[in-house]
Formats: sequence, C-alpha cells, structure tokens
Amino acid sequence: MNTNPVSDLIEFLTDPGWPTPVFWLLMIASVAIVVVAWRSFPEQRCFGRLVQWSLRFVMGGFWWQQSLWKLPPLYTNHPEAPLTTGLAYWMGQMGKYAAIPLQADLVNNIVLPHFYLFAPIVYAAEVLTGVSLMLGLFTRAFAVIGALQILNLWLGLYNAPGEWPWTYFFLIVLQVMFALDQYGRRLGIDAVIVARHERAAVHGGSRGWLLGVLT
Repeated sequence: MNTNPVSDLIEFLTDPGWPTPVFWLLMIASVAIVVVAWRSFPEQRCFGRLVQWSLRFVMGGFWWQQSLWKLPPLYTNHPEAPLTTGLAYWMGQMGKYAAIPLQADLVNNIVLPHFYLFAPIVYAAEVLTGVSLMLGLFTRAFAVIGALQILNLWLGLYNAPGEWPWTYFFLIVLQVMFALDQYGRRLGIDAVIVARHERAAVHGGSRGWLLGVLT
C-alpha cells in the first residue's frame, strides 16, 4: 500500500522511539509560546503572524525529522552497517559527487577518516536548528546556520544520481527568508526576549548588537 502525507505524519507522531515524546514536548512548547506572545503583544495578533509561525514550525519539524535517520551513537538507522549507511553513506556521496573538487577532497581526506569526530557536530547542528525554528529561539542565527548546512548539501550532492539540486536551493531560500525577516520575533521566544530588552533599554540599558544578530 502506498504511503501518503497523512499516514506518514501519523507514523512520525506515534513512533515508539525516544525522539517522539521529545518532539511532542517541543510542539506543545511552541504552541504555548504562541499563546503567550499573542496575549502579550497586540501587534502579534494577526493571521500573517500565525502563517509565519506555522512555516517556521514546519521547517523546524523538517530539521528534526531529518535527524532521525542519523541518531547517535552510530549515526545511522541501519546499525548492522554503520559506516556504509546513514550519515556516513551520504558523506560518501558528497565525496564522490561534489560540485567543487576541494569540497570532495575535504570530505574524503578529513571528514570520512574522522567520521565519529564530525558526525556529532553535524547531528547537533541539525537538531539545534530544528529546535530553534520550532521555538523561535535565536532564529536568525540558526536560520543562517541552517542555510550554510543546506548550501553544503547543495554543492556536495550537486551531481549525485537521483538528486534534484533545486530542492536544496529552495530550502536555502527559506532559511535566508527566516533570517532576514526575523521569524523568531513572530510568535516566538525571540519576541519575548526583544520586548524585555527594549523595556530595559528605555530605562538606560544597552540595546546590544548581539541581540540583533541572534534574533
């Protein structure tokens, strides 16, 4: 029987593994943050803000879902062959089909020989990007980090059989949009952080350039 988006979503939300309850907690937290921001800031109370939150949350769910087939400690969903499946397999594909020879050399000569050094970094970056988007926390910074991750995939898998490079390019566009339009300030934790910081600034506190970079 062919799967469909509804059956895939139900399977994702009911999987017995430990990531499922964590995702449910993140989803509940995201909705709770929306309620708090909606009640606290009148300018947030519009349909457009809800759309922006939903886009941000869905993309955060995408990052989370894509981390599930590369869970530690082996970073694969096929533990019987850890270095030929999962994350190691796709790194190997990048080593073969990268658009830029330098990238292929780095993957083949540095990343793959030290796979268990780089794999946790890749996994953590993807999970943190997903959590950031779902909660709207430091979204501008992690949207940029996410765009760089996808840029790496775009170039690394540019010539891989069966891959459509435009898929990755469209994802880069979304991440850049989240960063430039500061989507975390749309019914996210960033909205609360910025509001508190602005109140402090009125009473003599510094505005802080770092806040603008992160949120």
